[in-house]
Amino acid sequence: MSQAKHPIAVAYGDGIGPEIMEATLHILSEAGANLDYHKIDIGEKIYLAGHPTGIEDHSWDAIKQTRAFLKAPITTPQGGGFKSLNVTIRTTLGLYANVRPCVAYSPFIDTKHPNMDLVIVRENEEDLYAGIEYRQTPHVCESIKIISREGSEKIVRYAFEYARHHGRKKVTCFSKDNIMKFSDGLFHKVFDEIAKEYPDLQNEHWIVDIGAAKLADTPEIFDVIVMPNLYGDILSDVAAQISGSVGIAGSANIGEKGAMFEAIHGSAPRRAGQNVANPSGLLLASVQMLSFLGENRIAERIHNAWLKTIETGIHTYDIFTEGKSLEKVGTKEFARAVAKYLGQKPEKLHAVSYEQNKKFASIPVHSRSSSTRELIGVDVFFYSLEKAQSVIQKTSTLSCSPLIPSMISNRGARIWPDGHTETFCIEQWRTRFVHKNKNAPVSPQEILALLQNLTQAGYDIIKTENLYLIDGQPGFSSAQG
Repeated sequence: MSQAKHPIAVAYGDGIGPEIMEATLHILSEAGANLDYHKIDIGEKIYLAGHPTGIEDHSWDAIKQTRAFLKAPITTPQGGGFKSLNVTIRTTLGLYANVRPCVAYSPFIDTKHPNMDLVIVRENEEDLYAGIEYRQTPHVCESIKIISREGSEKIVRYAFEYARHHGRKKVTCFSKDNIMKFSDGLFHKVFDEIAKEYPDLQNEHWIVDIGAAKLADTPEIFDVIVMPNLYGDILSDVAAQISGSVGIAGSANIGEKGAMFEAIHGSAPRRAGQNVANPSGLLLASVQMLSFLGENRIAERIHNAWLKTIETGIHTYDIFTEGKSLEKVGTKEFARAVAKYLGQKPEKLHAVSYEQNKKFASIPVHSRSSSTRELIGVDVFFYSLEKAQSVIQKTSTLSCSPLIPSMISNRGARIWPDGHTETFCIEQWRTRFVHKNKNAPVSPQEILALLQNLTQAGYDIIKTENLYLIDGQPGFSSAQG
């Protein structure tokens, strides 16, 4: 009796998407992949039909009812406030782990880093990609960076589990906690805590700027790198490009209840319909998908056939090099070449084996520890076109018992007390109000009374941020300067 097929959702996407999807599905079919395809429409035409998310309700149902989603790249229309469909799918479905292998295939694909073989594990739901943005004044915009303990713990633990499961030796964390001491500081702290649970694996931390420099210069020193969302998005593209080409990198988006698989590159509309696009990124993403579904024999069969094609020198234009490549082929021809080599293994490149791969257990999130949280003040952001000295004169003398101003800042730089006249200021201001008895608790009612007084005094309040002591320590940054 034949095994039941795995139902998967398939989206052909925009630009080069339909071409590389057809090529990928051809190889999957020739390899005997045990899949049941459910085609859905997403992307540009859905946006333009009046759906601001780029996806219709019945397509959500199809994705949720299948075990995996294979997605070609899409085009997000310019303007109109359209939100990234990728971000929407990842956050809606809880696809918290973005896994991007970046491997060099020297000497068959040009690279300055022939020994490169690393995996970037990127947090996929939080950070600036949460998409919480505001235009606060005519000339000031704000994006809110969200980093949670739960989100950090899931992705860090996934990185260590991935490393252990795939025979990797080291996990590296990139963050910018020398500046963002609370958000990135939490990510780094969680990394250090969880690393202790994996004594069989090496661990290290790099500040992201020097880490990025090392990644670009000597990527072979890294194995698995775990990062918050924005850094991971940028640096996984860098890593893919320096390995040989962004066009050959696949990507898995893993959650507790499903997964999405895609190439990391975009829809490249200027290349659409020309039969030139490289389908390798989407194809290798489909290999990740097969492994996720437990179809390891087929995953290995396709991956090795692809490696054989690459070392034979049958290349699309983006990786073709005179003197190294044997034949420049189009999208369809490349797919046929891979299909021809099914059942064969590369002779010079390292053949892959998925025989030992088993889906590792779901990632537990530890219960929250009890903490104390005490309200001690409020930061009030307001809009004013006045000069700094005028703002200081008016605001520094304000009070609404028991709250008094303790600091005025602009763009994070303190202008009062002990400010500097050289500080450049914009039209968004922040005044910190605290209890006249330092660190004494205040009530929500006292903050509301303060805001009412400020409004009556003519202040154009943009937003507020409450100030808390968490376990007795300030849960807020001090002003610079």
